[in-house]
Amino acid sequence: MFDVLLNYIEEYSGAVMSPMEVELIRSSFRVKKIRKKQLFLRAGEVSRYCGFVVNGSLRTYTVCEKGAEHVVKLAIENYWVGDLGSFSSQKPSVYNIEARENTELNIITRAEADRLILASPAFAQTLRIMEERNAISAQFMLKAYNCLSAEERYIAFEERYPLLFRRFPSHILASFIGIQKETLSRIRNSQCENIPELK
Repeated sequence: MFDVLLNYIEEYSGAVMSPMEVELIRSSFRVKKIRKKQLFLRAGEVSRYCGFVVNGSLRTYTVCEKGAEHVVKLAIENYWVGDLGSFSSQKPSVYNIEARENTELNIITRAEADRLILASPAFAQTLRIMEERNAISAQFMLKAYNCLSAEERYIAFEERYPLLFRRFPSHILASFIGIQKETLSRIRNSQCENIPELK
């Protein structure tokens, strides 16, 4: 149940973990299975767990005052889910995290994560690399939202997240990119029209 997570930590950290470190990581996480459309986190609740996606997919979204949903993150295998702000502060989250498929996660509490950071160099190194990559991703998204046209944004997101584009439906991808669903369909149709026919 934890082999995918352990392989992920070894790959990210570049470390070969001792049997003791492996067992420490195994004992710090537990398995959680959630069904399609079930919530991993509901807005207004505290994010008590951070989850590593073993299989399945989830979306993180917020709902504005007018009732429109805005997707802020998509996750598939080898992604992490949770509201980091709520997880760190233990204050209520503004996000919902919903499974889009039947999903299996390895989850950890804040207290267990803090203990593991001190006890496992490989886990601590993995978190440092994740924080760097999250910061780079946030910069990419900020630039895309502020500086790119809808079509440029679609192309940039598709190139950066090709696996996500194969797993989620158009209306969720459109919300994630920050464009209308109709605009996304028009861009996709335009791209198909520009592909030369095979002869």
